[in-house]
Amino acid sequence: MVAFRSRDAAGRPSGLLLRSVLYALLALGLIVLDKRYDQLGRIRRVLSVVVYPLELAVTSPFEGWHWLSESVTTREVLRAENARLRAQLRDARFGLQRYAALEAENLRLRDLRNATAGVSARYLVGNIMDVDLDAFRERVLVDKGAGQGLYVGQAVLDAHGVFGQVDAVNAHTADVILISDATSEIPVMINRTGQRTIAVGTGDPGRLKLPYLPTTADVRTGDLLVTSGLGGVYPEGYPVGTVTAVRHDPTRSLADVDVRSAATIDSSRELLFIWATGPAHAPVAQPTPAPAAVRVPARAPAPARSTPRKPAPVASGRPQ
Repeated sequence: MVAFRSRDAAGRPSGLLLRSVLYALLALGLIVLDKRYDQLGRIRRVLSVVVYPLELAVTSPFEGWHWLSESVTTREVLRAENARLRAQLRDARFGLQRYAALEAENLRLRDLRNATAGVSARYLVGNIMDVDLDAFRERVLVDKGAGQGLYVGQAVLDAHGVFGQVDAVNAHTADVILISDATSEIPVMINRTGQRTIAVGTGDPGRLKLPYLPTTADVRTGDLLVTSGLGGVYPEGYPVGTVTAVRHDPTRSLADVDVRSAATIDSSRELLFIWATGPAHAPVAQPTPAPAAVRVPARAPAPARSTPRKPAPVASGRPQ
């Protein structure tokens, strides 16, 4: 109570207590009025509209600075993120290219594995290392040789058909002569009719000829040629090629037949070396028993030579 009895400079009572009570009563009245009747809300709304420009003028510099710093920071972050995403995209593209190559290689190897079903219990996959660029030779070098059991004359396939045969074997490499080589010959059979003949290479990759078919032979464009199994080199029933053209010349006794090889000569990368089982491989093992070959001529020549000697008197009797 002593604090409220302070006097002003003139020595008169200041009336501080009275004013405090009045202000407290006014505050309580305003609180009750705002709480029960929301009369001051309208005043506040009007005052907020009046004070807003002043508030905006005071806060605008700070908000502008905050927006500018945030924009600069966001741009740098976006640039760094863009660079990171570009690097990831580049690495992903490189990976996809490798995966595509692996997928294609896997498909080719699956085709090669399926090609040996029911024909050979033993096979070996080799890769082409080099291609002979000589225009008169159709040969490739593979990365398998005598160390893996390859032998001269062994049949070589790709995922689509007969590719060729082994021509020379080294310790770790081998030369394969293609069926389209000018010196290559392969016994074939027309799959539609069963007629047997021989397909020869032309020196043109993927192109063969059937030079021994007579003009009366039943051969048509689109006929499939398969290996006949004769000769003991190639297993029977493998696709060799498809007839692309048949030309009959009345002045000639043989037809001119063009064949496109079933093997992809220009694009094959993996080759399949097979060890044929059964009749296709039997002729290779027959030359080993030499004594049997000696006994046969000992029995057969005696009657065979005696029969041609009997006609000799007939020949001598012609002058008579």
